[in-house]
Amino acid sequence: MSCRSFPVQLLIAFAALNAPAFGVDRDEVTSSLQHREIDVDLPLKEVRIFTESLVRRFSPGDSLEEWEQQNETNRQQVLENVVFRGEAKLWRDAETRVEWLERIPGGPGYSIRKLRYEAIPNVWIPALLYEPDELSDKAPVILNVNGHDSKGKAADYKQIRCINQAKRGMLALNVEWIGMGQLKSNGFSHYRSNQIDLCGTSGLAIHYLTLSRAVDLLLEHPRADPERVAVTGLSGGGWQTIFFSALDPRITLSNPVAGYSSYRTRAVHVSDLGDSEQTPVDLAMIADYTHLTAMRAPRPTLLTFNALDQCCFKADHALEPLQEAALPVYELYGQKQNLRTHVNHDPGTHNFERENREQLYSMLNTHFLNDDRPESAQEIDFENELKTSDELFVPLPEQTDDFHSIAMKLQSQLPRESAREDFSLNELRSKLRELLRLEVIDAERVQSSPLPTESISSTGHRIRVDHYWTLPATELTPHEETEAFTIVIADDGRAEASEEVAKQLEAGRRVLAVDLFSHGESTISQRDFLYGLLVSSVGQRPLGIQVAQLLSIVEMHREESESPIELLALGPKSGLIVLLAAALHPEYFDRVEIVDGFSSLKEIFTRDLQIPDGPELFCFGLLESFDIPVFREMAEPVNIVNKRSSAD
Repeated sequence: MSCRSFPVQLLIAFAALNAPAFGVDRDEVTSSLQHREIDVDLPLKEVRIFTESLVRRFSPGDSLEEWEQQNETNRQQVLENVVFRGEAKLWRDAETRVEWLERIPGGPGYSIRKLRYEAIPNVWIPALLYEPDELSDKAPVILNVNGHDSKGKAADYKQIRCINQAKRGMLALNVEWIGMGQLKSNGFSHYRSNQIDLCGTSGLAIHYLTLSRAVDLLLEHPRADPERVAVTGLSGGGWQTIFFSALDPRITLSNPVAGYSSYRTRAVHVSDLGDSEQTPVDLAMIADYTHLTAMRAPRPTLLTFNALDQCCFKADHALEPLQEAALPVYELYGQKQNLRTHVNHDPGTHNFERENREQLYSMLNTHFLNDDRPESAQEIDFENELKTSDELFVPLPEQTDDFHSIAMKLQSQLPRESAREDFSLNELRSKLRELLRLEVIDAERVQSSPLPTESISSTGHRIRVDHYWTLPATELTPHEETEAFTIVIADDGRAEASEEVAKQLEAGRRVLAVDLFSHGESTISQRDFLYGLLVSSVGQRPLGIQVAQLLSIVEMHREESESPIELLALGPKSGLIVLLAAALHPEYFDRVEIVDGFSSLKEIFTRDLQIPDGPELFCFGLLESFDIPVFREMAEPVNIVNKRSSAD
């Protein structure tokens, strides 16, 4: 053999060793994975059925005594198991500060006092007290809240109603809502409150305590009448109004405006799906908004909705279920007249304009001033009394906390060391199942269709999981017989996994690529992450559903074959799913490969991820006891391989 030919032969031999074991047409792999197996709106239909079926149904009971027992139980359960979870109990009991600042001129008959107060330690809320000049006796107090309006407390329609309340001899408190007006910031984006949830503490508590502390300081006013306390607000302010006034017995009158609907209504009407605070973890499992509305009885309540609402909570679908639930309870008390409803047609859009405000004034006059004269409900002139945002600006301390900074502090102490030390692996698995709300479910192929390929055998599947979910999947097999089997899932769906799937096929492995809940072809076609919030609110967990779906498919394969199973996950969300599956059932798997996965759940905080980045990432309390290294330990002896994609 010539010396010159040896290097060439060596290169040929090396190339042969590294050549794919099986020839695969990668274009065929791509087209197979991109073939749609389910209708684009099927995941939406299925999640609607799933969530609606799990919302707690309303029943007033057969007697007033039965209702009052149910009412108090509901109230305590919501406060203990939804609002004040984890560190929120300490926030509730903490000493907080109120600082009164300058008084500025208002208009004829009233002035405006600036103040700031802590909702929880180091979370400061700017506020304005509209105070009548002449208060010779006890006066009604009104907490005015608002929704998603970037002008915040300076919004003209909010100023107008505060002015009118003061001109009627009432103490009107105008508070800034977290994330709006002066508090508008990335850290206070409402979708970041779920970072706190991941730490096992309720982010909702900050919203609730903002309102509770506001009423505290109102009632400390020497002229405040504790028997006449009202809350009112538009949109997100309407949600604040009903949620808080249902749970706090101090609130004697409530007027939520275009701010909420039953969870059963929301499941069907995507316009009504609420943000993180409106759809808190486990609330719908304990109490629907029908319950919260009825919990107002027998106290005066005005439900205001808009006929042409272009935003949400349109009157024709939102009002009736709430009224039907609450009215029988008011009748149990013999106080039917205390429940009023109003549908606004002028302008009929999402508003708290003059007609809606005058309905509020009428309600306040009737119940707080004993004045039912129609003319007394007319709006009092406020010409030249509206002020600019600068004029209403309330100075705040420089270093204050927000959702993200609070979450960063909480996560720095987690997971708790005792969690791993005090429990066996089996006990940890039981705890993990509990956090995931994991259920054992079955999977079966309900439809299979061969796909046109030559270099491989390819079949499209519909897999029915439990009786709620239909998952699209593609099974790809080299022509040569093989027992090696890999299940592939991907954050962006199986259609984007062709390169990794092709590598598996070239290595002689059979592949089942499947799109789990909310991934790929299983993505919910409208407001997907808001449905993820609703899933958590009805007592389930998106992450738990995904893990259960994966394990059910694994069980389906195990019933058909004894061949060992490998998992391949592309992306951090999918990586978390397969790691949890291996931690719960290490006996099922030989190998788990994760591409671009998390090294720690704390990356969720350092990357500052939010609910739109994936509801499954914010499983309530997961970080309290677990992190990626703990899951890896629980998964032993499974070979877990972490890789970075070539894009990195």
